[in-house]
Amino acid sequence: MLLTSRRLRAALLAAASVTLVAATLPAPAPLGIGDPLFPQLGNPGYDVITYDLDFTYHGDNTKPLDAITKINALATERLERINLDFTQGEVRSVEVNGAPAVFATAGEDLVVTPAEAVEAGSRMRITVSHTSDPNGDDGGWVRTSDGLVMANQADAAHRVFPGNDHPADKAYFTFRVTVPAGLTAVANGQPEAETRSGGATTWVYRTRHPMATELAQVSIGTSAVIHRDGPDGKPVRDVVPAADRAKLEPWLKKTPDQMRWMEQQVGPYPFETYGVLIAGANTGFELETQTLSLFERSLFTRTEYPEWYVDSVMVHELAHQWFGDSVSPRTWSDLWLNEGHASWYEARYAQEHGDKSMETRMRDAYRQSDNWRAAGGPPAAPEPPTPGHPISLFRPVVYDGSALVLYALREEIGDGSFRLLEREWVRDHRDGTATTADFTALASRIAGRDLSAFFQAWLYERKTPPMPGHPDWRVGASPKAPESRPGHGAAGPAAAPVPGQRPEQGAKPE
Repeated sequence: MLLTSRRLRAALLAAASVTLVAATLPAPAPLGIGDPLFPQLGNPGYDVITYDLDFTYHGDNTKPLDAITKINALATERLERINLDFTQGEVRSVEVNGAPAVFATAGEDLVVTPAEAVEAGSRMRITVSHTSDPNGDDGGWVRTSDGLVMANQADAAHRVFPGNDHPADKAYFTFRVTVPAGLTAVANGQPEAETRSGGATTWVYRTRHPMATELAQVSIGTSAVIHRDGPDGKPVRDVVPAADRAKLEPWLKKTPDQMRWMEQQVGPYPFETYGVLIAGANTGFELETQTLSLFERSLFTRTEYPEWYVDSVMVHELAHQWFGDSVSPRTWSDLWLNEGHASWYEARYAQEHGDKSMETRMRDAYRQSDNWRAAGGPPAAPEPPTPGHPISLFRPVVYDGSALVLYALREEIGDGSFRLLEREWVRDHRDGTATTADFTALASRIAGRDLSAFFQAWLYERKTPPMPGHPDWRVGASPKAPESRPGHGAAGPAAAPVPGQRPEQGAKPE
């Protein structure tokens, strides 16, 4: 009894101390790291080392999950306050280094005032008890026919859990997901444990490589988890609606060979596992969540999609594991490096397995390039997304418009130098972040000459420059491309699929 009273008194004194400190500070305000496209994403003053996410799902995908987020971070400056990106959930309590902390909301930030300031260079442990609400309209949790999945790109992870929601701050993740008996939970990385208690099961997964918040994935549903070997025995696990396991197997078994094909292009697969997550939801997009890419069920069940087309969409998301996941963009203006490369390898795979050559596809892109640049900005200087619609960032210019830059680069420096560039890029920046300037500098080094003028024209100008090796190519007066995509798959009907386009949407797969 005495021990309990002392603990209570200590907690009350700490809370009073925090209240006194908070009264001397300015009003809580949202912060950001100044990303040109999402200026209030991310937070200065600390570097997240690990996230430990604990979700409890109660069997109803319209009701909030109970959650605890634990963040282990390194303070890079003295912090009297700590801003976390978080919205769309109720915060119940916050602790910093084991002591209760005062908290408030400001914009889409959770602003925490610890009992004692955190000194620069010191580690800090933040624990937030909260709910995670699947009822928002701007991404995060996506309700499926049998549960939930995550779709956090570009700025929606903070609608699921508090954190530093910007790809510049990658961290290791542990997931603990408790679900009612009969349901399966799967997350990024590899399984650590599965325990049953009463009528519930807790599944634990851990990543072996750092990950951006926008790539986090948790799937909850009546799922089958299918295991097979990939290249060199790399484990491949697919997650599909249990009732569709046999129907989807002809597609799932393709993944190991697709991995081998990508390894032939750019080198070893960069993570501990890979697989396909097929969701019973009409998302309008596919998504490269790290080690477990998210796909709509309809991609594999609609009979009008040719086999080569579905294969190339699968390769697009697989290519992202190298370009975008292992090597993440330092800012969202570097998005062209993700999508341009994924579209490039998608198109090359389609050329080998489909009916449209890379040259034909790139010539079509060249004809439309000025329109795409007018609608969405140049590849490396994209226009900001429409306010309130962050997905509008994913315009045609960052897909085939950016693959076109890579095509021009290969024509400029030769196929051998281009292939070397691709391999060195993913090797040198593995598990990290990189910028457009990093890519252009590496290209110049490998080419043995300064390519600054080439990249200035192709990446930053509003008008598309002449295509090296193809003086006959002309920018045409094609119909204006759609300015943005609703979700990660674009809008606009097409009579028949072409590589990179969904027939009902005319879009590049994300």
